[in-house]
Amino acid sequence: MATFKRIGIDRVLLRCSCGSRTPLCRLYFCRHCLKLRCGECVSHEVDPHYCPNCLETITGAEAKLKKNRCANCFDCPSCKHTLSTRATSQAVPDPDDPSKTTPKKVYYLACGFCRWTSRDVGIKDQPVATGGWAEQENSDFKRITTLLEYYRQLAQKEKVEKERKKYTRRRGYLHFSDKYGLASVVAKRRVGMLSMSSLSLKEGDEVKVSDAPAADPACELEPISQAVYTEPLVLEKVTTISQRLANPEFQPTNRDDLYPKHKHMLIKRSLRCRECEHNLSKSDFNPSSIKFKIQLVAIHHVPEIRIMTVPSLSFQKESQVVLTLFNPVGNMTHLNLLPSDPEESDWDTATIELPTCDLVLAARDDASEFDEGVDQQQEFNDDSSVITFRKANKIGFVVKVTPQKAVGEVKVSFLMKYDYKNMTTALPGENKEPQTDILQHCVYVNLGPVTS
Repeated sequence: MATFKRIGIDRVLLRCSCGSRTPLCRLYFCRHCLKLRCGECVSHEVDPHYCPNCLETITGAEAKLKKNRCANCFDCPSCKHTLSTRATSQAVPDPDDPSKTTPKKVYYLACGFCRWTSRDVGIKDQPVATGGWAEQENSDFKRITTLLEYYRQLAQKEKVEKERKKYTRRRGYLHFSDKYGLASVVAKRRVGMLSMSSLSLKEGDEVKVSDAPAADPACELEPISQAVYTEPLVLEKVTTISQRLANPEFQPTNRDDLYPKHKHMLIKRSLRCRECEHNLSKSDFNPSSIKFKIQLVAIHHVPEIRIMTVPSLSFQKESQVVLTLFNPVGNMTHLNLLPSDPEESDWDTATIELPTCDLVLAARDDASEFDEGVDQQQEFNDDSSVITFRKANKIGFVVKVTPQKAVGEVKVSFLMKYDYKNMTTALPGENKEPQTDILQHCVYVNLGPVTS
């Protein structure tokens, strides 16, 4: 569809409920609060973590322990492609007769794109294909672990202090007369406070936080090797910036020090409306599936406006621009175009004359696109001065634009008001008709530069 092309995707924008101007194909439509939502005003939730290579699915807590990496799959440190396990035979001494050799099956990692192998860095071949590959040891691992434990204890201390302030005993209310019936309520509340306070520490106790050793400042830097000045530089043996940043713990300078890295895990996200907390987008849990359980994109619910033809736009000269309207729903839609709010003066660089009549859009019917024998323009009694053509759920209409600036882009804005049948209000078991709501969105159109 032309809407999803990167070229010209920002020519027609709609105003989201948060005030941002976004293309229709990047908006969501909440069927419960009947508002447009963009990616900035929805709640993002992480569903499953999965490996894009082996499609293993793990929970969020397990992914945190594994540092968001797969334990079985590796990336090539040279070109970032996925490494594959290769099998080969190796001659080893026969345990029954040491003077003879017997073939043994071993495995190593190899990249099918750049031909890098684990043998290039001296990693020994493994007898099994499931893992056990040697990894680099970080010299600062103990220091990082100590700091993580120190800040974990600080967080626990702050949490206990917050709970202690929350459940601090307040002044009793037993001095009130029992005629108000407060004695039993206060007694139950006191029992609940005592049970919650028993989970935390006593008032005199405190969480002990072990002091983390201070960092030793480096007074002297390691001297640069003389080989940097005397030996010629071989670029084939030097790592690139991207290869070094891919391994920030070691940042190797030579290609002989490149070790395979565990593959990063990916996630599937679900989007939720912040106002009514209903799901707007929820994918299938299976990582190999690209289907969605819920996908309320606005392009399936809101009429879409596109630019069809734009003539030469001259300064203070009226020009006729043909726009098209698409109806994405399965019922007839009545639409009106109204002048925009005066607050949108920062966008408008031209004046626009909109059609005063109602624009009627036929229901979406995929089979009607192949029916060429019906003249729908006479069926709907369209005004030929406004409606240029009609085909299935698509119409073309004319607007008159007059640029007010001699240079720059010609921009106009207007309000799109239409009726929407809310299908969520009618339950499947009820014979109730769906409720019809009147919705209104502000549309911003960029018609291109002014011609001199």
